[in-house]
Amino acid sequence: MSDFDEVRFPDVVARGALGGPERRTEIVELTSGFEERNTPWADSRRKYDVGSGIRHPDHLAEVIAFFEARSGRLRGFRFKDWADFTSSRPSAPVTPFDQVLGAADGSQTSFQLIKAYSSGSRSWIRRIAKPVAGTVLIAVDGAVQASGWSVDPANGTVTFEAAPASGTVTAGFAFDVPCRFDTDLIQTSLRELKLGEIRAIPIVEVRV
Repeated sequence: MSDFDEVRFPDVVARGALGGPERRTEIVELTSGFEERNTPWADSRRKYDVGSGIRHPDHLAEVIAFFEARSGRLRGFRFKDWADFTSSRPSAPVTPFDQVLGAADGSQTSFQLIKAYSSGSRSWIRRIAKPVAGTVLIAVDGAVQASGWSVDPANGTVTFEAAPASGTVTAGFAFDVPCRFDTDLIQTSLRELKLGEIRAIPIVEVRV
């Protein structure tokens, strides 16, 4: 998308941000005491407050510069969610076998990076659009592929030079969240910074 800058929000501030996935559920309570639950959202959406990550006047200056360069809410950017930024568990290294992208059939050359979130018998598949350059690892049918493919860091599409004949295509990677500011106004003061009470500076995930 033309209104997205492939630049990452300052990591030092992102590390202290509050936030995570949000879902929207509509609940109707019936006269019988039962509930009917529905959702208008197929996917979750990440929201963060980066104001909580500001701990120094230099951090504040860096956020203001970043905000101005993005023209407030106008332009999107990359954001590292320190609680969820790799294809593996936080305690495990990234491997080319972390996530299943699909089955090779001899004709398909492109596969989308995804991450599965599973619990019990249910799973939700998250499309990964902003992999971190240089971190993507690929395997086909258990064999690591050192070459013969490329990945688009702007949309997370893996493209093979020649379609894999058979087997399962898997991948490992680090990734960012595509976000934008959710405000056109930043109000802060050094007094608030001294007291550790910087006002909220919200950012929100965007679809790319």
